[in-house]
Amino acid sequence: MGRKIVFFDIDGTLLDEQKQLPPSTVEAVRQLKQAGVYVAIATGRAPFMFADVRRQLGIDSFVSFNGQYVVFEGTVLHKRPLRREKVRTLAEDAHRNGHPLVFMDAEEMRASVGDHPYIHVSMGSLKFSHPPVDPLYYENNDIYQALLFCRAAEEEPYVRNYPEFRFVRWHDVSTDVLPAGGSKAEGIRLMIEKLGIDKGDVYAFGDGLNDIEMLSFVGTGVAMGNAHEEVKRVADFVTKPVSEEGIWHGLKQLQLIP
Repeated sequence: MGRKIVFFDIDGTLLDEQKQLPPSTVEAVRQLKQAGVYVAIATGRAPFMFADVRRQLGIDSFVSFNGQYVVFEGTVLHKRPLRREKVRTLAEDAHRNGHPLVFMDAEEMRASVGDHPYIHVSMGSLKFSHPPVDPLYYENNDIYQALLFCRAAEEEPYVRNYPEFRFVRWHDVSTDVLPAGGSKAEGIRLMIEKLGIDKGDVYAFGDGLNDIEMLSFVGTGVAMGNAHEEVKRVADFVTKPVSEEGIWHGLKQLQLIP
């Protein structure tokens, strides 16, 4: 029988509403690894944004930036940065419009301007401070995601002029800039292909709308009890909410831990 692998989303799946890891989740992941199951994280976040979670759980395999940067046991399997010349054009357009940007690579992030209120308020909501300034950071670093700071009404020209990017609004004054076509599911596909793992041996836990494709793709998709109703509809199994030991309960029900 082949090795199994379990992918976990972070917010609302591994982490509860207080952004804490429940002790039962830490223990469940320890037992999973002890049972010889590969454990990985699948997230839209940049790797540096979930380094603490990886350290606490002892996980060094992940699909990050919605599939653009894939790592297995510390080795990069796949990377697909935004095209530099397109980032350059976007930066020039945004600068003309007075809209700041934040550029993210796998290790860190840099802002196009210093001390901007839109950056303070939106990054602050994620518990991050205003990044250091380097308006040309994209020239010498692979950028996997950018954050564009503007109001929803000001976003339309960017969407129209940059079909190779996907704009996903996450705050009143900020939108994610991603490559069109990337997804957690695509990152998982790349990882399991390289590892030779059968799709039937692949499990994923998630709660958000951006987890639907991932839960539909894997052999067994598990929705958290606190998940959106749409997510529950596509899942093969619905576990308890994260705050009620949902990860522990789900892994037990699937007989992945003793």
